[in-house]
Amino acid sequence: MKLLVCELGTMPYRAALELQRAAARARITGALDEDLLLLVEHPPVVTLGRSSKAQHLLASPALLAARGVELHEVERGGDVTFHGPGQLVGYPIIDLKRHRQDLHWYLRQVEAALIASLAPFGIVGERSKGFTGVWTGGRKLASIGVHTRDWVTWHGFALNVTTDLSFFDLMVPCGISAVEMTSVARELEHQAAAADRMASDGILGVRVRTQVAAAFAEIFALELAELDLSDLERVAGITQPA
Repeated sequence: MKLLVCELGTMPYRAALELQRAAARARITGALDEDLLLLVEHPPVVTLGRSSKAQHLLASPALLAARGVELHEVERGGDVTFHGPGQLVGYPIIDLKRHRQDLHWYLRQVEAALIASLAPFGIVGERSKGFTGVWTGGRKLASIGVHTRDWVTWHGFALNVTTDLSFFDLMVPCGISAVEMTSVARELEHQAAAADRMASDGILGVRVRTQVAAAFAEIFALELAELDLSDLERVAGITQPA
């Protein structure tokens, strides 16, 4: 069995949402016969999950617009979070019937994959009791929110790599009061010269994506393979406008 990895580059949130929904439908019907991991970076956007509370979004619509931030309500679990440049967002389209039909197990697997991805950078990823996501030294590095239908998953994780963390001041991230958000780049500041060099030419982001894809394949015991966006669109029945 394979884990197909499709690199989407930078894509607006709404377009990526429709793509993953189509991919999930294809996985449910069997038109897509392997598990899939979509990797993407979004322009600034705030998303509200099913558990979102109005008071956790601190910014008004006018302030969001002034900062160029879109706002979307979505079907994933969890509260309010931010996606934007410098953040690696992953949408695993996994058929849990081929693994284990247990959503809590799946969430722990996603956490484990992200923790394994951080280790090569000398960052010790951690879980926080009672919460979903990945922390290091008490600071939150990655948020996770998923949705399932017929045991097929979509939505996923957001790992801060070189993210502008000031965007998280617009909200109570994931509804966790007093949480301190961090990024891979910030955690590497003790190696400032190397981190700045990697961040400036994109190497850090490439390395993180590579580690994440490999870790997901290993955690789910799948063989890693690439999938072009055009092939995914064909399988998922997406027709691009002429």
